[in-house]
Amino acid sequence: MITKSIPSLLTVGNLFLGIVAIILVFNERPESAAMMVIIAMLLDGVDGRVARALNVQSEFGKELDSLSDVISFGVAPAFIMYVVAFQELNPAAAWIVTALFPICGALRLARFNVISGGTKGYFIGLPIPAAGGVVATLALFKDDIAVSVLLASTLVLSFLMVSTIKYPNFKKIGLPKSAIWVIPGVVAIAVLLGVLFPNEISKIIFVPLLLYALYGLKKNVDRRLRRRARKRSGELPEEPSEHIA
Repeated sequence: MITKSIPSLLTVGNLFLGIVAIILVFNERPESAAMMVIIAMLLDGVDGRVARALNVQSEFGKELDSLSDVISFGVAPAFIMYVVAFQELNPAAAWIVTALFPICGALRLARFNVISGGTKGYFIGLPIPAAGGVVATLALFKDDIAVSVLLASTLVLSFLMVSTIKYPNFKKIGLPKSAIWVIPGVVAIAVLLGVLFPNEISKIIFVPLLLYALYGLKKNVDRRLRRRARKRSGELPEEPSEHIA
């Protein structure tokens, strides 16, 4: 019984860290808040693998994961960015962009839950953990990046989540059952490093997250340019544009 509950406990841990991140940022600790989002990403990355390794996947776990992701990677990063950078903006603009990010994240998750069975090897739209991780860590560069750029970046990431751009899916990589008991140690080390070096680690992790977000965008642009070139040369007939609800 306890073994079957392990994936759900990891997901609840993800949700707990998202709530803690919100509390921390409103207590003027944005670096620690961003680190909580990063650790939540770690838990989100292993809960599904653990469920598959234990063969205990369920609709309950799937729905709990989506609800947790909305808080940890939608609401928490949006509040981090709002508290750190957007409060000096026009209130209407700040509120709208702050609300838009978790809304797009929720739409992205709802679509994923509907069509996930039909996608293999890739995600449709930027996954919300990656988008949330970028927003949470990007906010830490507030003193180095203009607020207008942070605002535009948040809007772009919101759009990428609900877009039809394809991103590589690393969640399908399996986890040996024997490795499950190593996870608590890995999480404990991540928490310890996060507590000791929240600012440094968050900024370091920002780089691969940003590259992942830009990768899908670049692949989409390259694909469209190749298709246009083939159409102009007459090699490819006109096709209706791809649309996934």
